[in-house]
Amino acid sequence: MTGGDTPSGLSDTSPDAMLRLILTSRVYDVARATPLDVARRLSQRTGNQVFLKREDLQPIFTFKLRGAHNRMAHLSEDERRRGVITASAGNHAQGVAFSARHLGLSALIVMPQTTPEIKVEAVRELGAEVELAGDTFADAKARCDELTISSGRVLIHPFDDPLVIAGQGTIAMEILGQGRDDLTAIFVPVGGGGLIAGIASYVKAIRPEVKVIGVEPFEADAMYRSLEAGRRILLDRVGIFADGVAVREVGALTFPIVQANVDEVIRVSNDEICAAIKDVFDDTRSLMEPAGALAVAGLRAWAARTGATGLNLVAVLSGANMNFDRLRFVAERAEVGEAREALFGVTIPERPGAFRDFCATIGRRVVTEFNYRLSSRHEAHIFVGIATQSKQNAVDLTALLQHKGYQTIDLTGDEVAKLHIRYMVGGHAPDVSNEQLYRFEFPERPGALMEFLDRLGGRWNISLFHYRNHGSDFGRVLAGFEVPSSDATDFAQFLEGLGYHHQREQDNDAYQLFLGGRAQRG
Repeated sequence: MTGGDTPSGLSDTSPDAMLRLILTSRVYDVARATPLDVARRLSQRTGNQVFLKREDLQPIFTFKLRGAHNRMAHLSEDERRRGVITASAGNHAQGVAFSARHLGLSALIVMPQTTPEIKVEAVRELGAEVELAGDTFADAKARCDELTISSGRVLIHPFDDPLVIAGQGTIAMEILGQGRDDLTAIFVPVGGGGLIAGIASYVKAIRPEVKVIGVEPFEADAMYRSLEAGRRILLDRVGIFADGVAVREVGALTFPIVQANVDEVIRVSNDEICAAIKDVFDDTRSLMEPAGALAVAGLRAWAARTGATGLNLVAVLSGANMNFDRLRFVAERAEVGEAREALFGVTIPERPGAFRDFCATIGRRVVTEFNYRLSSRHEAHIFVGIATQSKQNAVDLTALLQHKGYQTIDLTGDEVAKLHIRYMVGGHAPDVSNEQLYRFEFPERPGALMEFLDRLGGRWNISLFHYRNHGSDFGRVLAGFEVPSSDATDFAQFLEGLGYHHQREQDNDAYQLFLGGRAQRG
C-alpha cells in the first residue's frame, strides 16, 4: 500500500470523520440515487411494511460502484497516472472498471480462474485488463499484492478503506431521506463489512434509534463470529453460494465501526437465501444474486424470531449479478427455504397397495417428489417430498407418520440428501464392501472434474459417485470408495494429500436409508 496505513492514506474512522466523509462523498458522477420501493407481498407475509432499497438498479447492478468511485475520485494526479489495481471475483471488479473508464484511468483486475465467464467478460467490456490467478479469492489477492508492488498501481480495496466505506454510506443518507419517520430497522448484507460500516456510521449519527442489523450466511459468518469473540476471526474456509459476501476475515477498519454501531448480526441458511430471491422476484420481477437477497432473508428470519408486526423495515438489495445457470439450484431450494416443501425418508412395507396406503395417510397433502427402488422383499425405503405451509407442518407430518407406524426421518435440513441422494435413490448394493463415503468440493473450471478424477487415481475402487453442476464456483461430489480396513491409514493420508475440502458422511441418515450397506456404519 502507499500513502499511509490504509489504501487511501486515511485512518480516522471516528463518528465525526465518517459522517463528514459520507456527506462529501463523490458518488453521483456515476451512481444513481436508487428508489426505496414497497414490497407489497413481502409486507403481507411478514405483517410489516417492508421497503426494498434497490441497489440492483445501479449501472453495474450493484452498490459497489459507490465506494469504488468515491475512492478513485479522490486520487491525486500522480496516482491517476499510475493506474489502479484490485482483486475481485465480481461486483467490486465491475465497480473499479466502470469508474476507471469514467475517469480515464488504467485498471488491472486480478480474478480467480473460477470466476464465471460472464463476470470476466463484463469487466473486460468496461475496458479493464484482467489477469486470472488461482482458484480462490485468496489466490487472486496474493497475486494482486505482488502486482501492486511491482507495477506501482494504486490498490482499490473492496471494503477496508474510509473512502470506500463512506461511498457505501451514501445509501443510508438516501434511505433516511426517502423513508418514514417511524423507521424501525435497516437490514444489510455483510461480507467484509464496508457496506454495513458505512450505513451504520450515518444512521447512528443522524437517527440513532433506528436499528442496523447485519445478515450473513451461516457458512460465511466472519462478522458474527468476530463480534462474538470481540476480535477479528479468520475463518478456516467459507461457503461460496453467496459469493458476494464470501470473505474469511472482516476489515481491520470496518470491524470496530460495526462493533460500535451495529445492533445485531444474524445468520441465514442457503435455503433461506433462495427463498428470499423468490420473494424479491415475486415483488419486483427482478432476480437478485444470492448476496443481493441476503438482507431480505435476514429480515424474514428476524420478523419470525421476534414476532414483530406493524413495523417499517428496510432491506438493502445489494446486487443482481446472477449467473443464469444458478437458477436451477435456486428454484429447487427456494421451496424448502420458504417451508413450502419438506423432504422425508420413509420406510413402508414392500407389498402391493403399500404406496396407496401411504398416500391415504398423508391425505390431501401434495406429493412433490417420490423416489423409490426395490431393495428388499420385506420393506421399501422411499424418498418423498411433501408440499407444506410452514416448518410446523413438517413437524406435524413426521409425528403423524410415526404414529401410523412408518419409520420416518425428516431430511429437509440434510445437505447430502438435498444435493446428492435425491438424484441417486436406487437401492442398496449388496456386492459393495468396506465402503467409505465422502463429500468433496473442488474448484469449478473447464476440465476441473477430469482433474479431480485424475487426482483420485485408481488405488481404491470408486463404488459410488455423484456430481451435478450447479453453476457455482465450486463443484460438489459425493463419492464412495471400497477401502479394506488394512488400508485405513493410507486412505486417510491420501485424502489429506488431495488438497480438496472433504467431509466424511458415513453415518448420514439418507445414505444409510437409501444407498449404504447394512453393516457399514462406523
